[in-house]
Amino acid sequence: MSHRPDEMPPSTGSFHTTRWTLVLRSGTDAPEARTALSELCEAYWAPVFRFLRSEGRNEDESGELAQAFFERVLTRGGIGSADPAKGRFRSYLLGALKHFLAERRRNEGREKRGGGVDVESLDREATDTSPGLQIADPTGAPSDQHFDREWALAVMDRSLKTVQADFARAGKAAQFDILKPWLVGDTDLLSQADAAAKLGMSTGAVKVMIHRLRKDFRSAVEAEIAQTVPAASDIGEELRYLIQVLS
Repeated sequence: MSHRPDEMPPSTGSFHTTRWTLVLRSGTDAPEARTALSELCEAYWAPVFRFLRSEGRNEDESGELAQAFFERVLTRGGIGSADPAKGRFRSYLLGALKHFLAERRRNEGREKRGGGVDVESLDREATDTSPGLQIADPTGAPSDQHFDREWALAVMDRSLKTVQADFARAGKAAQFDILKPWLVGDTDLLSQADAAAKLGMSTGAVKVMIHRLRKDFRSAVEAEIAQTVPAASDIGEELRYLIQVLS
């Protein structure tokens, strides 16, 4: 299976400029960096929406808030100057979302009291009286862990679709449909012998195909993760964390 040049997994021996590294290197002033940030926001809209739903909001309210949040990030140049210390896009996104919600609650409180509304930057620096943008702690509150699980599910879903698209381009969509249960852990109703019969292959050949399919899927997951971390050295740790939050 082949991946696009900007989505190569770390096994290639090089770390191509990916979406998040492009944003970190260029800030949000460069057109290509703004496009990369927009693509990341679009790709990971679902974890934000589900996080908002998990806090008790209905679908309409959650959808409107998610839309307002992403518009805020994109129109105000959410991350400001390039700063590798901001780390993973996952952590940045949750930290920015929590800051957005806290600011919204403060503004709503001021409006109820008849006061003015102070607009603050998502990227403001910490001061003696303000902590600045808070980056989420993976070992922190249950809400953080819920977001990270939704993030992990989104990564897995996007990776699954990548592999599925590769099979479709190779004219093997039906083959993928039969073997997919071995990626998603849904093999109770289908044995490898049954799959072999459907594919007109030996059971041994199917075992080899499943092994290759899992390798392709892992490469797709690594490539997806690579889009959201600042350095190749972070991919392995992020992959281990993804497995941990899904366990």
